[in-house]
Amino acid sequence: MQPSPTPTLTGKQARFLRGLGHALRPAVMIGRQELTDAVRISLDESLTAHELVKVKLQEGCLLDRREAAEKLAAATGAAVAQVLGKTILLYRPSDKKLISLP
Repeated sequence: MQPSPTPTLTGKQARFLRGLGHALRPAVMIGRQELTDAVRISLDESLTAHELVKVKLQEGCLLDRREAAEKLAAATGAAVAQVLGKTILLYRPSDKKLISLP
C-alpha cells in the first residue's frame, strides 16, 4: 500500500486540529518494539476511520518523539499537527470528510 502525499497544514489549521485533539484519547500506543508493521497498520486504519489520531509513546520506546512523528507521518501519508511531550497528533483527510479545516 502506497501512502498518499503528506498534506501540509497552515498554522491556523494546526491550531484548529490541536483544539479538536485535546479531548481525544490515544488510539495507538508505541512501546518497546517501536515502529512495527502492526503499529503502522493500526495507525493507518485509525486515520482512515477518524482522520485525527493521537499516538502515545510509552516509557519503553527509545525513539526521539519528533523522529517518531516524522516516520509515522511519512509511513501513513499524514501531517503532524502536534508533538507535545510523548504524545503525537496526526491528521490525514479521508473520503468521508469528517473534519472541515478552516
